[in-house]
Amino acid sequence: MVIRKIKEDDVENFYRMMCLLDEETDYMLYEPGERQVRTTDLTRLKATVKEAASGQDLLLAAESDSGEIVGYIWAERGRLNRIKHTAYIVVGIRRAYQHQGIGTEFFRLLENWAKENGIVRLELTVECENTGAKSLYEKYGFVIEGRRPKSMKVDGRFIDEYYMGRVI
Repeated sequence: MVIRKIKEDDVENFYRMMCLLDEETDYMLYEPGERQVRTTDLTRLKATVKEAASGQDLLLAAESDSGEIVGYIWAERGRLNRIKHTAYIVVGIRRAYQHQGIGTEFFRLLENWAKENGIVRLELTVECENTGAKSLYEKYGFVIEGRRPKSMKVDGRFIDEYYMGRVI
């Protein structure tokens, strides 16, 4: 397993991985198949990858021995002056590759990037029922700062999310 910065020529592989991740879990934002309906052009994703490659944001990929992208962490830095010291985090790891240290390595590298780039606050949201992810985030110093009641609707039922943050 290799964890590395995502490159512009990874976009199609990255997109396929996100589509597979949507199929495997209820914990990501997109429903199964929704990404393919909404994303008929990869221009926006290419721009996101290019932005991360420029150093503005952090976008790391976990790559299997076969060269398949199996997970990612994305830290999007605040764009406006008053929030440039913050970054919003999204992370996803394919089910077959969970519990292999990928998340731990992602968060170690995230912390290094944050310190090198003047980021002093990291934030994310997580479904309250996603106890595995919540435990990982707490392991890396994230604390629950609030609850977002009925922030998502999954399989016909409302789901609450925790808003979590970490000050470095």
